[in-house]
Amino acid sequence: MTLRHLSLILCLAATGASAHDKVKDPSVKARMQLMKEIRQATATLGNMAKDPDTYSKKRAEAARASLLSLSGRVPAAFQDAATDPASEANPAIWRNWADFTAQADALTSAARALDAGSADGVAAGMRAVGAACSSCHKPYRE
Repeated sequence: MTLRHLSLILCLAATGASAHDKVKDPSVKARMQLMKEIRQATATLGNMAKDPDTYSKKRAEAARASLLSLSGRVPAAFQDAATDPASEANPAIWRNWADFTAQADALTSAARALDAGSADGVAAGMRAVGAACSSCHKPYRE
């Protein structure tokens, strides 16, 4: 895992709670909650990738399963093009829907491929997870 990917994952895990409090639109609030849960799963795995001494097979498998389930819900969560001033969703999502959903599918594929059975497997898998997050956040997150 590159330092850039790990920094992005850990930074995303540390942000977001205050933005949720300001959201009025229920669709936006729901998708922000989904992304918060994805951040939590990636933070768990990212921390293990950064510090293998914190590796726990049980926690890694649970975080991987969570990430796999949650990432599969991303397209449905964004189907409604609802907006809110506190939202970080870029309108390009709905203009480039096919690419956006392909990016979400890439995260699901990366989560599926992640080997939670060892610290090395988590570290290797988080490279692809980090790349998938980054490739979607760059064009579709404000």
